[in-house]
Amino acid sequence: MQRVHTVADSPMGPLTLVATDGTLSGLYMTDQRHRPPEETFGERDERPFTEALRQLTAYFAGESTRFELPLRLDGTPFQQRVWAGLQEIPYGETVSYGELAERIGAPGASRAVGLANGKNPIGIIVPCHRVVGSTGGLTGYGGGLDRKRALLALERGADAADGQPRLF
Repeated sequence: MQRVHTVADSPMGPLTLVATDGTLSGLYMTDQRHRPPEETFGERDERPFTEALRQLTAYFAGESTRFELPLRLDGTPFQQRVWAGLQEIPYGETVSYGELAERIGAPGASRAVGLANGKNPIGIIVPCHRVVGSTGGLTGYGGGLDRKRALLALERGADAADGQPRLF
């Protein structure tokens, strides 16, 4: 198993992208909860990330609403069900943890869904920021609530304060 990584600037601050055997397996923000140690990311090499970076640039520019990349999501079978469910949430929309639990066939497992959501290894591309509390309020986000708010504002077209997504 060979891992490599790169770091790219973004409106959310520096993003660390990790590839395992040439397939995107991680996208982490600075100060992100559940971020693996840097030494597990492998050598620095930008080559495997050309398409991911192109699609991220288009996403942040508001030119793309969907990512089409091969992903390697290593986790338990339940985590993988949650992460697959996240990828089904349409751009610009949100669902509650309970709704996501129902969608993946685990009604009543909203707390477990929240834990799996928090361990999503490929933030932004696997849109865990689209999951909100049962009342629609913003709750927990591994990258911080300010980033969650900014990503949702980007997907809705603007930040409520100044018409632009917040830059970090």
